[in-house]
Amino acid sequence: MHASNFQLDLYLKRVGFAGDVAADALAATLAATLVANTATVKSLMQHQLRSVPFENLDVQAGKIVSLNPEDIVRKIIGDDGKASRGGYCYEVNALFAMALTALGIDYQFVFCRPMFYPMRRPKTHMALIVKVQGEQWLCDLGFGSYGLRAPVALSQVNLPQTQEFDCFRLISPTSGEYVLQAQLDEQWVSQYGFDLYPADWIDFMPANYLNSTHPDTIFVQKYLVIQQHATGRTMLVGNELKEWQQGKVTVTPVATDELASVLKQQFKLELPGKNT
Repeated sequence: MHASNFQLDLYLKRVGFAGDVAADALAATLAATLVANTATVKSLMQHQLRSVPFENLDVQAGKIVSLNPEDIVRKIIGDDGKASRGGYCYEVNALFAMALTALGIDYQFVFCRPMFYPMRRPKTHMALIVKVQGEQWLCDLGFGSYGLRAPVALSQVNLPQTQEFDCFRLISPTSGEYVLQAQLDEQWVSQYGFDLYPADWIDFMPANYLNSTHPDTIFVQKYLVIQQHATGRTMLVGNELKEWQQGKVTVTPVATDELASVLKQQFKLELPGKNT
């Protein structure tokens, strides 16, 4: 994944790699010393998850999300690494793929079928299979409420993976197919399924249009904003603010006239203009 305006040092500054990257020179030094290994992939993934929100504000503003790579960089990183916007799966996973490309780390996009709906759904979700140090890892920075918090090795089928206060596992119901499950209330709940057939970036254009416009998609129906942090996650789902802290959740109603202030205070986000 490549964008002409992507700069690794500005990406590191945006995601706060190695703490508060206050100086461009420090970010550039970090970029030069990063190596293609599993620890780097995990660290970058977690830094991005904790700084770049999953959000559908453009869809709620009546816009079709742009999958132009340069637009994604402008939206999430900006010209100086100080932007505060996020995006949904195609955008945040694409940004991560740009960082992997800059580091020379091999990966592929895969189509995923969401499985938490009551009926069978098309493959509209995007994830990445990252290939490093002789292993394939599922990386996903854009699955919303019960999204991964770290890479999961495809070789570790049926093995629970505790990630801070969440627990996941991969199962393989048939050869070459995988299902990601999250443990909720001591039950394993399927999140999405995928195979290893590689997807091209252009293949996601129809799914992006559907998610940006179709009234049956959650992105069109309600606000969905999620920020992960080390002890849990903060979520705006429709008119409710949900805060997970060390496995415990509190829910606070959000009135329409409180939306802008909640987005600003909890997620550092501004409401975009309608249809602009």
